[in-house]
Amino acid sequence: MTDLTPIWISLKTATTATIITFFLGIMAARWMLDYRGKAKGIIEGLLTAPLVLPPTVVGFLLLLLLGRNGFIGQILDYFGVTVIFSWYATVIASTVVAFPLMYKTALGAFEQIDSNLLACARTLGATEGTVFWRIMLPLAKPGLIAGTLLAFARALGEFGATLMLAGSIPGKTETIPIAIFLASEGGAMERALLLVVIMLAISLGVITAVNYGTKKNGVYKTKPRSKGNSRIAPTIMSIASIKRKKILDYPVPQDKIELIVDIHKQLPEFSLYIALQTDQTPLGILGASGAGKSLILRCIAGLETPDKGRIVLNGRVLFDSAKGINLPPRDRACGILFQNYALFPHLTVAKNIAFGMPSGRTYREIKQEIEKQLIAVDLSGIGDRYPEELSGGQQQRVALARAKASEPGILLLDEPFSALDTYLRDKQEKLLRNNLIHYRGVTLFITHNLEEAYRVCPNLMVVDRGRAIASGTKQNIFEHPCNFKTAQVTGCKNFSRAVAIGEHRIKAIDWECNLEVIESIPPTLDYVGIRAHQLNFPATDDGANTFSCWLATISETQHRMTLYLKLHRPANNPEDYHLQAEVFKGKWLELKERTLPWTIQLEPLRIMPLEN
Repeated sequence: MTDLTPIWISLKTATTATIITFFLGIMAARWMLDYRGKAKGIIEGLLTAPLVLPPTVVGFLLLLLLGRNGFIGQILDYFGVTVIFSWYATVIASTVVAFPLMYKTALGAFEQIDSNLLACARTLGATEGTVFWRIMLPLAKPGLIAGTLLAFARALGEFGATLMLAGSIPGKTETIPIAIFLASEGGAMERALLLVVIMLAISLGVITAVNYGTKKNGVYKTKPRSKGNSRIAPTIMSIASIKRKKILDYPVPQDKIELIVDIHKQLPEFSLYIALQTDQTPLGILGASGAGKSLILRCIAGLETPDKGRIVLNGRVLFDSAKGINLPPRDRACGILFQNYALFPHLTVAKNIAFGMPSGRTYREIKQEIEKQLIAVDLSGIGDRYPEELSGGQQQRVALARAKASEPGILLLDEPFSALDTYLRDKQEKLLRNNLIHYRGVTLFITHNLEEAYRVCPNLMVVDRGRAIASGTKQNIFEHPCNFKTAQVTGCKNFSRAVAIGEHRIKAIDWECNLEVIESIPPTLDYVGIRAHQLNFPATDDGANTFSCWLATISETQHRMTLYLKLHRPANNPEDYHLQAEVFKGKWLELKERTLPWTIQLEPLRIMPLEN
């Protein structure tokens, strides 16, 4: 009768080794995920070396280390413990060769998690332990399962290192691979074949399980819902209760709603230097992509650390380089609405909102607050849905509800409408404006869309390459930009190099004309500008700054026409023009009936003298 002891030894060894590598692999992966030291490459090489080294080499190295003359072996021998040629040696050998698979798979699973999800959890008040247990592990679960199964398969099939360290003692260290080798050498082919079939069956089962697990990676299917959300009640309570102490456990004076930022941070492309002070009135931060807008928000939230400076929210110091103060994100009371919304995909809408709530509330209070926030964003009754079941607009509203539920002292809105189509953008914008009316706190609204900024925020700050180049009311920023870049960012399309030729006269070099202006001319005049919708087409040419113009080409939208015009003489080609004029289609139909050249007027009141 065939001795099946090697099967039991192999399964026991592989299971024990897998349990050990599961915990060690996850711990090592979590540590290496954040490690940025100079020795990272060396450490990575040491952790993965058993994956590329021949098993016999690994076994020999373990023998040198654990043998009686080895460093660890001598210590164990002092206590009367012998490891080599024992069952423990088989576990050690299997653990060492299986560890790299678990480690690399876990590290890959952690690296695939959207960093915004982790950042969002921290700003909602989660400790690093909470982030790991409630966000990282659930999101990495498919990868961790796959790594566990692969580690088990590797431990089960280990031969070379086990033979070197544990030998082939029947009933003690003789695993299936060793038994197959000995049986084939001894001519017992039937025994060898049986063991091979068993190994194949186990291996195919493991491969099937791995393939099934990886196909589900990143997919969170909803479970059958039960009325009244009773199914999720205990989990909502557990999510809310694991939070840190209430974010706003410090008293916020009712008359002290204020943000003061004065920070500096050196970047590879430019140096960020921002100084701003704002109150409850929403402040829009406007700028081109890459200007440093999002970095400002991340510094305020504690997700990035300035090189120096100070950040004070509602009288509470969040960061002060001179005093060594740098509160972690979880203690800053900042609610962030990320561009991709950063909803936790493995949690329902209700659980997402509950995640950011301060602890100490009863289930009834939590449920009431969730429903209150959902009503505020016009999403009542969807608490048991998952993010993947929601449209982009709904996800954006849930993210806003979650941010508000954490009772933040400041709302940081990072281009919240960038992923929405035109219809949803308009709808969500109206809802946001209504919510901000009732929000008692500081609001920073980041966008590169000047129309959004104008509609949402009474005050604006224009940022370019890390510097605030203009700030003030939106009317002043748009009507009286102080420099060329501000005018450009706020939508002005017509510019010409310019020089002053009088107290209120400018020579527009590129437009080949002299202009009268109302605004005072800056000492260092560089440009003159006028917005496309502010150009007039009078019937006569007796007004100031009135010139003849010819049409070079046109561009059409649903409601407007953009006319590309050449001053003084006809255009030679569609690219030969001086000015862009935007007119409604009714005006365009009128202009088409006129004979060229048309008369165009650059009103002195509308002309903007600009510094560089």
